Amino acid sequence: MTHKILIIDDEEKLRSLLARIIKSEGFDVFEAKDLKSGFKKLEQMDIDVVLCDVKLPDGNGVDFLQNIKASFPLSEVILLTAFGNIPDGVQAMKNGAFDYIVKGDDNDKIIPLLYKAVEKVQLQKKVQQLEKRINDKYSFNTIIGKSKGIEQVIDLAQKVAKTDSTVLLTGETGTGKEVFAQAIHENSNRVGKSFVALNCSTFSKEILESELFGHKQGAFTGALKDKKGFIEEANGGTLFLDEIGEMPIDLQAKLLRVLETSEYIPVGDTTPKKSNFRLIAATNRDLKTESDEHRFRSDLYFRLNIFEIKLPSLRERIKDIAVLTHHFVKQFSEKTNKKTLHIADDFLQKLENYSWPGNIRELKNIIERSVILSSGDTLTSDVLPYEMQHQAEKTTKSMSAFSMQSVEKLHIQKVLNYTKGNKAETARLLEIGIATLYRKLEEYGIENSKI
Repeated sequence: MTHKILIIDDEEKLRSLLARIIKSEGFDVFEAKDLKSGFKKLEQMDIDVVLCDVKLPDGNGVDFLQNIKASFPLSEVILLTAFGNIPDGVQAMKNGAFDYIVKGDDNDKIIPLLYKAVEKVQLQKKVQQLEKRINDKYSFNTIIGKSKGIEQVIDLAQKVAKTDSTVLLTGETGTGKEVFAQAIHENSNRVGKSFVALNCSTFSKEILESELFGHKQGAFTGALKDKKGFIEEANGGTLFLDEIGEMPIDLQAKLLRVLETSEYIPVGDTTPKKSNFRLIAATNRDLKTESDEHRFRSDLYFRLNIFEIKLPSLRERIKDIAVLTHHFVKQFSEKTNKKTLHIADDFLQKLENYSWPGNIRELKNIIERSVILSSGDTLTSDVLPYEMQHQAEKTTKSMSAFSMQSVEKLHIQKVLNYTKGNKAETARLLEIGIATLYRKLEEYGIENSKI
């Protein structure tokens, strides 16, 4: 790609000479005789570097520099002056100039400076593109699905994103809680600041405490130097605590204090520190039940449960399975250097009939495996795992009218009829977990029967 250079100078002979020299280096060069016409060229094309005289008929290049940086922040500006002026040079650098050189005395510096300025522009553009890709990756628009359940959840997340409220994301493993946490952060007022994620189930109590609060040198064996904790790293940004239901109960008390006072004390220290962060927590546990049964602090639960968003399981998003499948097939076809595969009806039907205990994460893994195993241009059910290929055999197996299974199936059907198909309410009345209910529905073939 050829880089574009704009020369703004009212001295036509000098301007033309500079243009010829710069063109000989392979740059595209544009000329303007004053600030007004120079600004128009900046608006018309993507200029990389501006060479601008300080003294021009319609203004001062040092002041004009601020207008360029405000409107075209990725363009670099090198100022030219007939006379070296230290105050002008200092102000030029403060206003964002790449450099400030004297005509005649510094002519041999212009080409090397141009190359350095272009290199900086290229780096800035790469960073901008990377940031855009990161923002796009975690945009709400990239969350796949058109089912009513997922659209309602996205709507709730978008509304709370612009606030600083604590968010509690609940739902089964693999439903995309970290994706939602990232999207909330990227659409919040804290975008551009740190997003720090910590899985509370990964570490022992002692290590988790150190990871979360940090520690002082010598606080324990192996603490060879001071270490920042995730709470400090998240200052100004967002702290995402995944699987918060697994946090030891004495650490919960310390976390509650941070949420109430914004103060914390690193392990082995005595001096409180402050951190201003937004907390997003996630769990696949029922924290209300956990707190009722004294396995989770009720005061922390109420502090976390300011705004709860329950992510639907994949079983509750049957109509999204097809669009998710097409997305993952395209993704893994590209990853394995294959032409995008067609999806056979029997392949999709098996997916839609499956109970998906691992939710979207499990679907993604199944699709990757299937794409790898496929030998033709179409995905058929024979590349699916054995239990998925033969799931119908389990659900259609006949039962004795006198068996306990038959009685249980009939009772579940009666309760479903009573709740008009509301599975959450059915599970509550049956006094079983929602995941258990879905397993029963699959086992007895109730899922697709008329309720």
